[in-house]
Amino acid sequence: MDLDAVRTFLTVASEGQFQSAADELGITQQAVSKRIGALERKLGVLLFARGPRGATLTVDGEAFLPHARELLRAEDRALASVVPGRRALRVDVRNRRTAPATLLHAFYQQHRELDLDVVALPDLDLEAALAAVAGGTVDATFRGLTEAKKQLASAGLSSARVIEDRHELLVGPNHPLAGASSVTPHQLADHRIWMPGLPRGDEVAAYYDELATAFGITIDLLGPAFGVEVLLTEIAESSTLANLVGEGSRYLWPAHYDLRRIPIVDPTPVFPLWVVWRTDNKRADLAELLAYLDADLAGRQAGNVWLPSWAGRGH
Repeated sequence: MDLDAVRTFLTVASEGQFQSAADELGITQQAVSKRIGALERKLGVLLFARGPRGATLTVDGEAFLPHARELLRAEDRALASVVPGRRALRVDVRNRRTAPATLLHAFYQQHRELDLDVVALPDLDLEAALAAVAGGTVDATFRGLTEAKKQLASAGLSSARVIEDRHELLVGPNHPLAGASSVTPHQLADHRIWMPGLPRGDEVAAYYDELATAFGITIDLLGPAFGVEVLLTEIAESSTLANLVGEGSRYLWPAHYDLRRIPIVDPTPVFPLWVVWRTDNKRADLAELLAYLDADLAGRQAGNVWLPSWAGRGH
C-alpha cells in the first residue's frame, strides 16, 4: 500500500479540504486528488464524499481512519529500527546468560533513559560478528580477540578489553569438591570437567585448550549438547561431573539441585572479552557505554589471575 497516499488521506481527513491538504503537504491539489483516487481504487470504496464545502469521510472512510493511523505508526517504528540516530543502541552480547549480558544490564540500570536493544546474533562466528558491526547491523559486540590487529585490520573497527570473566567450578552436592570453599587449577587435574558441545576452532576453544595444557586439566567434550537445563540436571545428579562457568554468568536451577559455584584461586582463570565497535560510530549513547565499561574494569582488582597468552597479543 502506498503510504504517501495513506498520509494524504489522513491530511485530507484532518483539513476537510483537498486544497488545504495540498498546502499542508507541499504538493498540488491535483496530486492530492490522484493519490486519494488511487487509494480508493486500491480499497474498492469511496473514502470521501466530495462537495462544495469540502471533503467529508464516508462510512468506509471512518472505518479506514484508525487503520491508516496505525499504518503510519508502523512506518515510524520500522524506520526507527534501522535509521542511525533514530533506532536504539543495538549491542550483541553473544549469549544472554553470560558476563556481557550481565554487565550490559548493570549499565542499563544506571541509564534507563537510554533506548537499548540487546541482541544475541544467531551466528557465533567471530568474523560474522565483526561484519555485523562493520555493516552497522549492531553498534557493538563482545568477543574474545586472539589476534586483534589481524582480526580488525582494514575493517574500520576499534576495540577495548572490558571484561575479565573469572571462572568458577560448578559441581553437584555429591561431588568430592562440593564442600570446598575454593579450589586451585591444579586440584582440577584429578576431576573430569565436562563441557559437551564446546565449539572448536574459535576463541573459546583456544582459551580452554591453553587452560587444559597449563594445568593438566581434562576437558571432556563427549556427548551431544542438549542445552543448559539438561547439563545442570546431569551435574546435579553426578558425583563425578563438573563444569566451568564464568563469574558473570547467570544460570537458574531448582533449589533441590543444590549446585555449588566454587571460586578457583591461585591463580584464577580469567576469560578476557573485548567490546568492538565501528571507529566512526559517534553515537553519544555508545560513548556512554564505552566509558561505563572502562570504569567497571578499572574498578575491579586483578589479583592473582591466569590469562591466555593471546590476551595481550596485538592489543
